[in-house]
Amino acid sequence: MPKEVDLQSEAFEIPDTVEGATNLFFARGWTDGLPIIPPTEERVRAMLRYTDRDPDEVVGVLPPRQGEATVEKIAINAVMAGCQPEYLPVLIAAVEGIAETDFSLYMVLTATHGLSPLAMVNGPMVKELKINFGYNTLGEGIRSNATIGRAIQLIVWNIAGIPGRTNVDTHGAIVRYHHIMAENEDQNPWEPLHVERGFDAETSCVTVFGAEPPQHMDVMGSTTAQGVAISLANTMPGPACRCYQEFSEPLIVLCPSHAGTIANGGFSKADFKRFIYEHARLPLSKYDAEDFAKIAQWRNPKWYTNLPLDSTIPIAEKPDDITVVVSGGAGTHSLFIPQQVTVKSQTKPITFKDGTPVKSVKDFSKR
Repeated sequence: MPKEVDLQSEAFEIPDTVEGATNLFFARGWTDGLPIIPPTEERVRAMLRYTDRDPDEVVGVLPPRQGEATVEKIAINAVMAGCQPEYLPVLIAAVEGIAETDFSLYMVLTATHGLSPLAMVNGPMVKELKINFGYNTLGEGIRSNATIGRAIQLIVWNIAGIPGRTNVDTHGAIVRYHHIMAENEDQNPWEPLHVERGFDAETSCVTVFGAEPPQHMDVMGSTTAQGVAISLANTMPGPACRCYQEFSEPLIVLCPSHAGTIANGGFSKADFKRFIYEHARLPLSKYDAEDFAKIAQWRNPKWYTNLPLDSTIPIAEKPDDITVVVSGGAGTHSLFIPQQVTVKSQTKPITFKDGTPVKSVKDFSKR
């Protein structure tokens, strides 16, 4: 930011202590229950120096409350979460993604499923910001992952709507405290996600998913590409998937071991997607008739009307709707991360880019 500007957000006189700020913010419903870093003007201004965008620029309007996510408000929540200033471009790109109509943030936050925005980071910013893409990629212990992931959730909490008032999850999900990962491009035998979506390999990108908590897939005995692929496919079409076969764009996170075995067996990424599409299916005969009748009433009739009992229903409408990435460390454990639809809405992954992580550009253009 070329010059200091007046901040627009309402200011409060409180002690510059974690305890004082946390107590005030918790009492006003502005935090997730964990302690926060006091978002003082000095800290917010330091955060804003990592973008050329004006603090009062509206990055996106976030439903259901239709809150305006300005650059300044994003910075405030980043400070609260404990972010380093250089993380701000990642957050701006993530907010632009969840604000897109096709992301369906309203549905993500108001469905009874345990959905949450999940940010997938690709490109040079992953290593420059030390975002974890190896062991424990979705876990704790890395500052960038923990604070960026939390900041996205605080932005949703404070700008889009406050969970408990707008979030009606039956159970909720722990991922709402911290939902971010990076692709392990070093051990990806195929093109990484952002390249597959049309970006240059040296472009840093953030892709957001309206994701459910991950489902673990352990394939230890299979040593061939066909064996690993069929074992993974058999894990995916369980009862939890039956509500969103028509529109879902599920995310498969392969560990490097599984990805290497599948690729070494001659599978391209497109081949693997087609294989999963063809094999990760649940026979119609496995559905409860009453439950299926309700699904058929809600969904696109082409999958659900006048089907013979030996029909099988896929986990996505077409192979290209399945997203495949590589992340994690050694081991034989991959993840299946469903996305969700409701009767009238679905969530789709959205990718935004930024040129560099520590000196942000103005366009943050979407491809």
